[in-house]
Amino acid sequence: GITAEHHAVRQAAGLFDVSHMGEFEVTGKDAVAFTSYVTSNDAGALALGQVQYSSFLHPSGGIVDDCLVYRFEDKILLVVNASNIAKDWANVSQYAGTFDVRLKNISDDTALLALQGPKAQQVLQPLTKTSLDPIGYYKFTTGEVAGVPCIISRTGYTGEDGFELYHAPDHGAKLWDALTANEAVMLTGLGCRDSLRLEVAYPLYGNDIDDETTPLEAGLAWIVKMKKDGFVGKAALTQQKADGLNRKLVGFRLTEKGFPRQHMPVMVDGRAYGEVRSGTVSPSTGEA
Repeated sequence: GITAEHHAVRQAAGLFDVSHMGEFEVTGKDAVAFTSYVTSNDAGALALGQVQYSSFLHPSGGIVDDCLVYRFEDKILLVVNASNIAKDWANVSQYAGTFDVRLKNISDDTALLALQGPKAQQVLQPLTKTSLDPIGYYKFTTGEVAGVPCIISRTGYTGEDGFELYHAPDHGAKLWDALTANEAVMLTGLGCRDSLRLEVAYPLYGNDIDDETTPLEAGLAWIVKMKKDGFVGKAALTQQKADGLNRKLVGFRLTEKGFPRQHMPVMVDGRAYGEVRSGTVSPSTGEA
């Protein structure tokens, strides 16, 4: 059940199969410059082995998708949401012509397991010769886990410590069996992934952020580097910043018993001023 899985991730370790996520490779002389142009954050500031949370924007400033940017020595890896793979591929591809880059959609060739929770390192370390201590938050390296070649990334979307392991699909079952052999690991699904991310206010595409919402409205100004050279959506966000925001994503708690569900209206003096974008009763706190 969702509640038991949620608590397992908060207290021990949960294993998610998130192989449905999409991955694009960017290679070529302009890989970093191209990535910095098509994303809102500054890919040029990334050190080798570092990961960055970012977003693709429409020229209007609305969010095409949120994404992770991985900086390798010879390439950039973009990790995108499963439901947006085709949309994101079309979006980044349209800008490639003016850069010396090659794009490759490797989504079908990449499986991804996410081990999340305070005991994640304790579970993972015996399965790899790679020392996990030096891998800081939002950093990554390559190595083998249970004999399977992996990108070992200290990332996740649960608010807990943990690792995401990118690997070839043919090795997925072997890696899964090795990780689940540890009794500290519970199998966890997307239901608790939603309650976990909501407790720590991580946005979910399609709920909290979408094509009509800008990063400034969503409280994600920190992933928009306005001082860097031109990037898609910069002009629109510059104007919005000057004009001021007409709406904003905010967190709230219910003061009485209830369950806030998506699309419920938020009323003030009998008038709807907005709607619930994501809502749940927090398994960790018992609050709505």
